[in-house]
Amino acid sequence: MSNRMIWNQTAHFGAGAIREIPGELATRGFARAFVVSDQVLVDTGVTGRVTALLDAAGFPYEVYSDVTPNPPIEAVQKGVAAFAASGADVLIGIGGGSPQDTCKAIGIITTNPEFADVRSLEGVAATKNPAVPIIAVPTTAGTASETTINYVITDVERSRKFVCVDPHAIPVVAVVDSEMMSSAPRSLKVATGLDALTHAIEGYTTKGAWELSDLFHLKAITTIAQSLRAAADGDADAADRMALAQYIAGMGYSNVGLGLVHGMAHPLGAFYNAPHGVANGILLAPVMAFNADATGERFRDIAVAFQVPGAAALPVAEARTAAVDAVAAFTRELGNPTTLREIGAKEADLPALAQAAFDDVCTGGNPRDVSVEQILALYTSIY
Repeated sequence: MSNRMIWNQTAHFGAGAIREIPGELATRGFARAFVVSDQVLVDTGVTGRVTALLDAAGFPYEVYSDVTPNPPIEAVQKGVAAFAASGADVLIGIGGGSPQDTCKAIGIITTNPEFADVRSLEGVAATKNPAVPIIAVPTTAGTASETTINYVITDVERSRKFVCVDPHAIPVVAVVDSEMMSSAPRSLKVATGLDALTHAIEGYTTKGAWELSDLFHLKAITTIAQSLRAAADGDADAADRMALAQYIAGMGYSNVGLGLVHGMAHPLGAFYNAPHGVANGILLAPVMAFNADATGERFRDIAVAFQVPGAAALPVAEARTAAVDAVAAFTRELGNPTTLREIGAKEADLPALAQAAFDDVCTGGNPRDVSVEQILALYTSIY
């Protein structure tokens, strides 16, 4: 058996890293940029931190900001047309998961127009050409879209989100600058941080995990456990650690997959437009409890990462319980919702949500095999 790892060609890290962007554009011979962001980031000046550097360098660009949370097919198709009209030869994605995912889809469809319906990109699509080159600049410490081969699009017509897995979509350059994340509200920092924690924990316990991915995920879990609270409250050093931790988690999970938490979170986004990180935070501890018996000693490592006293010497069953309890307490202390009712879920929808979660591509990586009926029971238990 062989294992594959795919990462960016180049990545820059640290406060002020965005200053490297003009040089990357020049070195790579690009002539015009198409900047994909969202209107909130444009209005608050976050996008402008990058475009000001382009202005200073005399580098031409156009901004596309028609991006919404849980990006729909229509926004992607509109972006593809706008990119074609722009004459650009490079994409710059500025934002959290939604702008980054939209940017990836635009880049892929532009070079593989046979997938212009967008829906056909679901799963592992047989694209033949790399996407238009992308420079990805995250503004949240969570999704790690800047270093993954994955992106998620919403099919509003069918009330579902679908995951696209494509090595051709990975950005050629990632620029992870914690100063680009500093103005996010606390609630967003918490939600995206819990998304990063979910990536790390699911990546560590997924069926595809192996030694190299384990290194990334354990480091990410430990750093997030020690840094997210302070980062959410505005500590600059902690924010820098979170920016790196979420990227490290992405290096792992992008290559080995996720699990049932993401499988169950995606329908919540599609049905109710629930923020992805909030949904993950609600689901993480309950799904960990469901999976516990299928995780060997791995939950012990999670308990140690959360500094549970004596975790290294606990009997394995107690170590598993300790890990679940530590994650549940962490989520509560951060102020994330803990029930589906809090995000607008309707009890009558639970069977449809369960079927959608069972069908989600992420669910297949779960360490414990699961049925629709078991997923429905999990949803019901946290309704």
